[in-house]
Amino acid sequence: MSAAPDIPELATALAEAADDGAWRDAAKAGLAARRQFLRERFDAGEAIDRLVSRCADAADLVVRAAWQRCLGDEPGLDLMATGGYGRGELYPQSDIDLLVLAEPGLQQRHQVAIGRFFSLLWDAGLATSQAVRSTSQCIDAARDDVTVLTSLMECRALAGDPGAPKALAAALAPTVLWSPSDYFFAKREEQQARHARFNDTAHNLEPSIKEGPGGLRDLQTITWMGMRLYGVPGLRALVPLGLLGEDECASLEREWRVLARLRFGLHLLAGRREERLGFDYQKNLAAMLGLKDERRDNLAVEQMMQGFFRSAATVMRINDRVLQRYEEQLSGQEAPVPLGEGYELRHGYLAMTEPARLGQGLAPVLELFAAWDRQPDARGLHSETARALGESLGAIGPYAGQPASLREQFMALVQSPHAVATLTRMARLGVLARYLPAFGKVSGRMQYDLFHVYTVDQHTLTVLAHLDGFARKADERFGIAHEIWPRLRKPHVLLLAGLFHDIAKGRGGDHSELGATDAREFAAAHAMPQSDADLLAWLVEQHLLMSTTAQRQDISDPVVVARFANKVADREHLDYLYLLTCADIAGTSPKLWNAWKDRLLADLHAATRFALRRGLENPVHATEIMAETRAAALSRLLGEGLSREEVERIWEAYPDVGFLRYRPEQIAWQTHGIAASGGADTLVMVRPHLEDGGLEVFVRTPDRDGLFAALVATFDRLGLNVLEARVLNSIDGFALDNFQLFAPHGRAPEPAAVESALKLALRDPARVKPPRRAAPRQLRHFRVPVKVGFDASADGRRTRMSLVCTDQPGLLASVAQVLRKFRLRVHDARIATFGEKVEDFFLLTDEANAPIDDPALLDQLREAIVAGVDGEMHHGKKEAQH
Repeated sequence: MSAAPDIPELATALAEAADDGAWRDAAKAGLAARRQFLRERFDAGEAIDRLVSRCADAADLVVRAAWQRCLGDEPGLDLMATGGYGRGELYPQSDIDLLVLAEPGLQQRHQVAIGRFFSLLWDAGLATSQAVRSTSQCIDAARDDVTVLTSLMECRALAGDPGAPKALAAALAPTVLWSPSDYFFAKREEQQARHARFNDTAHNLEPSIKEGPGGLRDLQTITWMGMRLYGVPGLRALVPLGLLGEDECASLEREWRVLARLRFGLHLLAGRREERLGFDYQKNLAAMLGLKDERRDNLAVEQMMQGFFRSAATVMRINDRVLQRYEEQLSGQEAPVPLGEGYELRHGYLAMTEPARLGQGLAPVLELFAAWDRQPDARGLHSETARALGESLGAIGPYAGQPASLREQFMALVQSPHAVATLTRMARLGVLARYLPAFGKVSGRMQYDLFHVYTVDQHTLTVLAHLDGFARKADERFGIAHEIWPRLRKPHVLLLAGLFHDIAKGRGGDHSELGATDAREFAAAHAMPQSDADLLAWLVEQHLLMSTTAQRQDISDPVVVARFANKVADREHLDYLYLLTCADIAGTSPKLWNAWKDRLLADLHAATRFALRRGLENPVHATEIMAETRAAALSRLLGEGLSREEVERIWEAYPDVGFLRYRPEQIAWQTHGIAASGGADTLVMVRPHLEDGGLEVFVRTPDRDGLFAALVATFDRLGLNVLEARVLNSIDGFALDNFQLFAPHGRAPEPAAVESALKLALRDPARVKPPRRAAPRQLRHFRVPVKVGFDASADGRRTRMSLVCTDQPGLLASVAQVLRKFRLRVHDARIATFGEKVEDFFLLTDEANAPIDDPALLDQLREAIVAGVDGEMHHGKKEAQH
């Protein structure tokens, strides 16, 4: 390890530099050596408060040397450090905030020298955020912008009058501008707006250590408020005033060290000012911190992120309490509103009159949440009570060791109309993790992928919120969920299934099976009836069944529906599973749920309900479904003015399977378009579908080589994702292709533009090539091994190909090109993307519409698909580098 750069020697080198160029070189070399030294001290585990102080010391030396070189000891000019740098806290790549305090005449007289001073700092590699103002100009700027005032509240002298910071503070006193009340409400509004930019949660895949909820800025906000409201120098000075408990102060200091160390390491790793803990840095930063992978589902990066999220949650909880105390102090005395039974409302917050009782264990804690349940309009928990609750967490034991009476009380809360709000509060305040230790293990736990955008506990709470929305009919995006909810025999069983469905993640093994075991143990301990316990465990174990069936299989196939119906067995299990599936998908990512998934699951629910009503011993046959679809489509077309003869003439060329795979409404739309086309060889129809950004496309054109590949390549060029492709052939030699498309960002091209692009491509499909684009930044950090599998379709007439790989631009078009080279026909395609992972399924035949049963050919096809996907991935990386 190298020795620390000698600060006096660096000072001497700067003072003796012959010219500005030599000074710049000496400063750059000294700062670079200092950063290398700090990296070594970081790796050695030196305390973070010492590291940020060392970093500020090095900057001080260079700044003072530059000032002396350019301005000397010119009277009337004062140089101050402000903001974070002003409090002596600096990170390797942070800007240094500087204020030159001088009257306007002196500013003008020394303008050139001051400009030279700042230029020297920039040339030395110090990024500065600077201001040149007089005291009156500081007052004006601070009056207009509370962030300017905040920055000036933390300043220290670097050159000039040592008393200047104190004099400036007096000029900016609350009696002059920004009274304590005005400052508090302005900074609280600023924090609320900042949180809203991050969706009011710290649990994002790439969180901001500095600005995100629970980040360093939240900790600084309550510090600044304390300084302004009470004239204290920092957090610890709030303890004697009773505004911050000793335990709370110690917790904030501990979490500051966690967050600050992450930020310091991130700056070292990025080599630039970076505050977002992005995928580009997460793995390497975890390694810098000395963390090791324990197993596949407990990676070092996941351990690091779990530590971050837990620290952020602690900061948010204490931040909320302190803000509430500030508000109460500013609002003055207000008579509490008695609620009876030892509770009252203070300033609208629920308070226990004897909060010390919470230290007695679980009983008073459950009593508190029951009282809160009875006061749904309370603004929250009073800070004094919240603090007492936080201090009492250690006295709360797991449910397994609690008496039956308390477990009954917990179940009463779960069965309350406000159960989701209560469970969410318990989770946020740390109670649920104590009562249910398995939940504590997934608190703050992230999964290192792009599919799960929340930590496991945040995802669970989001799922519960969606379930609560079904009960209250709060979200129109779910077509039939609100109709199904009232039929539930015991809704609390579904809420418990939502609570347990992912509770075993990170333990190793199948989390569905492990979670089902946890659920059974919980049910037994809480004396749930056996039928309820069985339903709960089944839901947890099978919570992925419906989504995988709908997204990976052809649910228009009666065999697929019958197989699913046999697993579900009855209408009750179907209803519960449907609601859990909807909430689980929607709770994984705000962007994951869409109208196509809503219809897909609703269709599977309807088909399964019919199969169950008919009886599992009497499966529905394809001929019945086709007859019903045909009759319904004909009725619609007759109502639209077409004659029976005309419809039957068009349908003579329709393959029977079309009446199985398409809805009556789709058949009618296609038939009407064919009738209106007047027998044209090529027909392209495009219409908005289901929601903003959704399109449905129907193409009827003479079947020929490369048709499917040309179509999907064109969609890719238009920025449209294929969700589903139905590829049929008419009896008279036409392709009848139907596509469900979706624009990822909700801005689909106009239908006329899509129609024109497709018609152009259909003039010569063989010449249409897939576009080549760089993969998005986030995708480059994840690699899913390419897996290609083959098996027979349910009816044995097709070969099903599955493809699992990393998502990338142009993937489907690239695969289509390979299939074209092998002269294979695509009859159906289901495209499912789970974050960075793609799971696509294709139904294939050879040119004669026969299944592919040659093992050698399948091996060649597999090799070609793998090579093509890997080639696209490699090209995407090169494009990104360029």
